[in-house]
Amino acid sequence: MPTGLTQDAGWEIGVSRTLPRPVPALWEFVTGEEGVALWLGPGVRLPTGKGDGFRTADGVEGEIRGYRSGERVRLTYGPTTVQVTVSPGRTDGSAVLRLHQEHLGSAEEREERRAHWRGVTDRIEAALS
Repeated sequence: MPTGLTQDAGWEIGVSRTLPRPVPALWEFVTGEEGVALWLGPGVRLPTGKGDGFRTADGVEGEIRGYRSGERVRLTYGPTTVQVTVSPGRTDGSAVLRLHQEHLGSAEEREERRAHWRGVTDRIEAALS
């Protein structure tokens, strides 16, 4: 099976970055207005209740599938599923941000989303600097 293709979730991609922020501060940023604008799009208010819906400025609709405050949000994004997690890093005061997307349509879409999520992590890191 090719890299990135799974039996259950189809094509998927994950990107992670360790950032010099404690977990609570990173979580507050990525789920706050400025952070959500970087990974979900400007003007989106991230709902927290399972089944709560949203719509991006680009017209993509989705809904919350799971929300564990301080740790993880899982949501549909059109036909795909996106998960954002924040966990403790290996050094004191750092946290790991993980962005994962599954149910992608092809290897090409996987590569496109890899570039997208790497750009998102770059912008989040820059915003926190």
